[in-house]
Amino acid sequence: MVTHVLRRLGTSVVVILGVSFITFGILHGMSGSPGRAILGVQASAEAVAAFDREHGYDRSLVAQYVTYLGRLLHGDLGHSYKLNQSVNALLAENAGRTAVMAAVALLLAIGVAVPLGVFQAVKRNSFGDNVLTALTFVGYSMPVFLLAMLLIQVFALGMGLFSAQASQSGSMWAVFTEPRAMLLPVLTLAGVTVAMYSRYQRSAALDQLAQDYIRVARAKGLSMRLVLTRHLLRNACLPLVTLIGMSIPLLLAGNLVVESVFNYPGLGLLFFNSLNNQDYPVLLGYTLVASVMTVLGNLLADLVVAISDPRTRST
Repeated sequence: MVTHVLRRLGTSVVVILGVSFITFGILHGMSGSPGRAILGVQASAEAVAAFDREHGYDRSLVAQYVTYLGRLLHGDLGHSYKLNQSVNALLAENAGRTAVMAAVALLLAIGVAVPLGVFQAVKRNSFGDNVLTALTFVGYSMPVFLLAMLLIQVFALGMGLFSAQASQSGSMWAVFTEPRAMLLPVLTLAGVTVAMYSRYQRSAALDQLAQDYIRVARAKGLSMRLVLTRHLLRNACLPLVTLIGMSIPLLLAGNLVVESVFNYPGLGLLFFNSLNNQDYPVLLGYTLVASVMTVLGNLLADLVVAISDPRTRST
């Protein structure tokens, strides 16, 4: 088990370093001069050259990356010249609101997708299964922004039940304190996730229903409800655990779209505004944090699966 963890940790470190280098190169290659992007098109060539020289942007890309990596080892993600704040402070200020909304949406998606997938597996090829399959395919293929616009059009502009704009509160608990303003963003983020999770849960449940231990449990006279809750769910949910870890990038991308559409002050909106303003330090910091979260999510999922099923530790 220790060897398995160390191997996964080593792979995670390599992936994070690779992502940081590639992102660093891409962002710094998008503009001929970071100073020009930061100071604006009206700045003189002398001012741009002086800015680049002062902040080391006139050096080679490798030298700049080594300096950046050294700052990262000390926990310094850089400084936003556009907002005149450290990237650490900007991410910390907005991370809580994004994390709570994503966590609520994820829990909602799991709470709906697991019983939905099991129900479809038990009722395979029935009318209900066919209808739910069609709906999940539509939800899975629907872009996040389209789902957001449909919910706004129907429930906010049409019925007037909810707000078309998310809460502008600085509190990270706005999901709970202002549910009327936050329901549509949460439902949008959870909607596509439910469609994806339920399909995988259905397939995993179907696979387990064909196993001998299910037949044995049924032959012993156990009710179908007990068989599903005591025997099937543990094994059928293992693929979903891995999927949850792998779907963190989807949640982050969904957050970006959802926060932009609903004008919710979180990491996604910060990234969107930074992209429009060519605020490269913030973009790089966000991408690095997203990659770390993705790697940690996959690592945690691997460990949970390895603990639950020792047969996977050798892979």
